[in-house]
Amino acid sequence: METVARLIALVAGIVIVILTVWSVFTSLVLPRATSSRMARALARILGGSARRLAPRLPTYEVRDRLLSFVGPGAVVAVFGIWLCLILLGFSLIVWWDTGVNFLEALGIAGSSVTTLGIAASGGAGARTLEILAAGMGLGVVALEIAYLPALYSAFATRETEVTLLSARAGTPAWGPEILGRHFWLQIMDELPPLYADWERWASAVSESHANYPGLIWFRSPESSRSWLVGLVAMMDSAALYHAVSPQLTPRQARLCLSMGIRCLRSMAGALHIPYDPDPLPTTGIRLTRQEFESGFRRLEEVHFPLERDLEESWRHFQGWRVNYEPIVDALTRLIAPPPAPWFVAQPDIGATQWPLILNRTPDEPQGAQTFGSSKTFKTPSARESKSS
Repeated sequence: METVARLIALVAGIVIVILTVWSVFTSLVLPRATSSRMARALARILGGSARRLAPRLPTYEVRDRLLSFVGPGAVVAVFGIWLCLILLGFSLIVWWDTGVNFLEALGIAGSSVTTLGIAASGGAGARTLEILAAGMGLGVVALEIAYLPALYSAFATRETEVTLLSARAGTPAWGPEILGRHFWLQIMDELPPLYADWERWASAVSESHANYPGLIWFRSPESSRSWLVGLVAMMDSAALYHAVSPQLTPRQARLCLSMGIRCLRSMAGALHIPYDPDPLPTTGIRLTRQEFESGFRRLEEVHFPLERDLEESWRHFQGWRVNYEPIVDALTRLIAPPPAPWFVAQPDIGATQWPLILNRTPDEPQGAQTFGSSKTFKTPSARESKSS
């Protein structure tokens, strides 16, 4: 019986080592949207646990701090699991080869995988296994160390544009705010380059976040910012521009919207989120007409040039947003970004905040509300000023 058990251990050990090495190779060396299944599973488990615990915490900032551990925690946990699986696999193989008890085999394999060399066996076959284990353990650790700079480089690149968007879209970012601020500040000619920048941003994020899904759970350093909120704000502004003033909309807005949809769909594919690849414009959306009206009124308050009325704009806006809203809602439930206008409500995380501009001058130091009605909009999370 012991001989049969050791043979089973040999087969199991070889299978575990091969599958682990394949997982490391496909995740770190040859990344694909279908790889990193372990990382996806761990991030979902950690994210679900954090979301269940978050409502018990007193403030949104504390909840955001807890949620910020999900992405990095999943990455570190995957690294640890890979090493533990290699250790287990070689322990089973050494146990079959040397004939020692399993605890001794575990110590020999652990000494080899960690390259400590504090435990060894006498046989030639076992020495060969120790060398293989040491080489494999060292290779996995080296790949993990090389992987982290690439991961955080992609994260830093993503966050640069999200941070720059704060002055243009408010905090949290909101599509109508982008159009309203650019028109109010008389910088409408800067919108086409902004859309072009976010088209390239969406392309880069599509590649990095689909291939390394753990990045999807990495939160911004500032609790009120989010890559998902920023992307949706840019897409909503492009869709709204097309809906209210199709003749004036720059072509870059259409390209940005198209690339944003592709970006979200690539993440949906990596996370196995179902979506309709070709929805009808009349399908309908989760966003209500009343919520859309708040954005339309914001444009009216700054006298934005409107070619369509509210009803016609609402009909066309639905036709644009139906292409990406279901994926955005699914990602919102997964990663719990900061509560923002036009997103799924997250009462367990915090109340939705609305951006607002106050024009502070020496004559009115408390600030006169430039646009936005207190009857329509809730209290903003942070007040922003514009010098006279």
